Amino acid sequence: MIQYIIAFLIESAHLGGIMARKDDLIEGIAVGATIACLVHCLALPLLFALVPVISAVLPIPEHFHVIALGLAIPATGGALFAGYRRHRLATPLIAGTAGLVLLTLGATHWEATPLETPVTVFGSLCIAAAHLANWRYRRASQLNAA
Repeated sequence: MIQYIIAFLIESAHLGGIMARKDDLIEGIAVGATIACLVHCLALPLLFALVPVISAVLPIPEHFHVIALGLAIPATGGALFAGYRRHRLATPLIAGTAGLVLLTLGATHWEATPLETPVTVFGSLCIAAAHLANWRYRRASQLNAA
């Protein structure tokens, strides 16, 4: 996944056009947010398990996941829909929607249960895959149009 992000940044610098840069920025922000979500879902529980004092010092508000979800839905939806308008392939939209549904279930229905972390991690991976596929399809459609 990191190789795709590095390739994304390198190719973004080479291909011109205001619309391409705007779409790349949106896609880059969405991928970054997805990676931050994965780090949060995987590393934070381990850190809290290893150092119980941290959870008392840095409490996470109960509504944090709802706020994060409120940011993820428009960012993911906007980036994937913008890509769809360009390449007309529904695969990233379907994968992104599935990921958002899983994140929603994890944050609302399975919060504080054993299912929360695996469901949200799988949802984040679906979203990351959707963004990477969207980015590749957009690049391919740009190159074919040129």
